[in-house]
Amino acid sequence: MEEELANLNLLDDEEEAFQEEIAVVDRNYQFCLVGRCLTDSVVHFPSLRNTIADLWHPIGGICITDLGGKRYLFQFFNDVDVQMVVAGTPWFFNNHLIILQRVRKGEHPLDLALTFTNFWVQVHELPSGLMTKAMAKRFGD
Repeated sequence: MEEELANLNLLDDEEEAFQEEIAVVDRNYQFCLVGRCLTDSVVHFPSLRNTIADLWHPIGGICITDLGGKRYLFQFFNDVDVQMVVAGTPWFFNNHLIILQRVRKGEHPLDLALTFTNFWVQVHELPSGLMTKAMAKRFGD
């Protein structure tokens, strides 16, 4: 059996089919997010992929690709799933913030800065005299 597997090859037409699928994925970022974990540590990609796929559980499925440089491409197959993930931010993996950004038409995933994300901060026991827009701006900055 090992000899049979060692001699296993793809036919030329099968190889071409795989190359065409890769080209389509490379050009179509319509329902894609690019992300990275905010950490200097090594991120175990298979764990990230399995955890995120189970956590988000998108209706149309998800394809998660390691782009290198601690960047990941999250490809969805409909806008509802993308909106659900974006609306649920912030997301974390192993207690590390995941910075996500939607890929716009004409953008390349490796060109995105991935330097900010939005999230809520709740402040307790703030004296009522300090509940102003200016104070909120200072907290936000």
